[in-house]
Amino acid sequence: MLLADSPGEVVATDMKVSFCDPQSPWQRGSNENTNGLLRQYFPRGIDLSAYSQAKLNAVARRLNERPRKTLDFDTPAERFHQFVASTS
Repeated sequence: MLLADSPGEVVATDMKVSFCDPQSPWQRGSNENTNGLLRQYFPRGIDLSAYSQAKLNAVARRLNERPRKTLDFDTPAERFHQFVASTS
């Protein structure tokens, strides 16, 4: 986990970080939505080591290129590239 290993990374990036309460899925809306999207490709409880890295990368690419309502129908990849360009 990112914060368990390097808690200083949050300070270094000057990002706001929020933590959800355990066993409170309603506090993690986009996380639950992403889990649902992943289940279109991988059933719940499946051992992901049964899939090749190429297959996992292909699914990640498809999900990152999928427009999201929460991003005003931009894709996560588009928003990531916009963010990176704005910090250069």
